[in-house]
Amino acid sequence: MRAIFVGGVVDNSEMDMDGERPPVHYPENGGSGHARYRLHLVGEREDGSVAYAVYGAPDVPEDEVERITEERGYARRFDAQPSPAPQTH
Repeated sequence: MRAIFVGGVVDNSEMDMDGERPPVHYPENGGSGHARYRLHLVGEREDGSVAYAVYGAPDVPEDEVERITEERGYARRFDAQPSPAPQTH
């Protein structure tokens, strides 16, 4: 799957990510005391596989992450349907 970042110092960056499901935060095991990128959207293909995961910087509101994601056309590019990430606190 492809991890896509919105906002912060790595805005509009992408990287390959292993695993079947994306972690809720990136980096997954920060431990440094710094705020991490949070999973906002998951793009799934018809077969249920995850094509991409959109992570937003801590200071970017959720509606802004969604707007930017739609503007950049990730669903079309990856031929996948975006859905909100599961909420875990």
